Amino acid sequence: MSLKDWIVSETDDFITLNKPPGLLSIPDREGKEISLKTLLLEKHEKVFTVHRLDRDTSGVIVFAKNEETHRHLSKQFEERQTEKIYVGLVIGSPVNKKGSINKPIAENTVRRGVMIIHQRGKESLTDYELLEDFGIYSWMQFRIHTGRTHQIRVHMKDAGHPIVCDALYGDGKPVLLSSFKSKFKLSKKEEEERPLLNRLALHAHKLKFTGTDGKIFELEAPVPKDIRATLQQLEKRKKK
Repeated sequence: MSLKDWIVSETDDFITLNKPPGLLSIPDREGKEISLKTLLLEKHEKVFTVHRLDRDTSGVIVFAKNEETHRHLSKQFEERQTEKIYVGLVIGSPVNKKGSINKPIAENTVRRGVMIIHQRGKESLTDYELLEDFGIYSWMQFRIHTGRTHQIRVHMKDAGHPIVCDALYGDGKPVLLSSFKSKFKLSKKEEEERPLLNRLALHAHKLKFTGTDGKIFELEAPVPKDIRATLQQLEKRKKK
């Protein structure tokens, strides 16, 4: 797939894309790896970073095309005027069907790049809602009011239900059909089972913000194929 296949919406002021998993939003410190922003700069003269998604998280992300829009959108993100909705698959069944997690997040001083819940951290607020309980896994919706690094992942780990396939905050194990399908048989062509899902099961689903002209934009990135396929198999198992 090329960059144009990822575009959700584009105006003279901004471009929103459905970022694939495994791709950096913006260049890292070394700048050796390709990022969504570097790909955009090959096509656009100027691109400004407004927010970012974790490398392994897929979904909707917005970049500004000029300084005015960059200031305008950045202010909305900082002042929590945007609406950011994520969906994800977590391990286990949460006791409470909906609620809020309000616990400060800080970087681990020993393990760089890993975040922890700590009183010296910054305020972090996540609303969650259970969409479907599959027993071994649960499909959930999250709204984040703050934009801390790994926020949903850290909060869900603390709640005892880490995001599926999260190597940093969970067990990192892929989802295998054989793990929940009783009469699973490997096809003769395959030597080993291919996972249904082997990347972080977290997706930035919807983003709502106001443009410089006061117009409200509600943008949505469809749930990726690998997560949809996993949900379909879990639905089948549930119906039996």
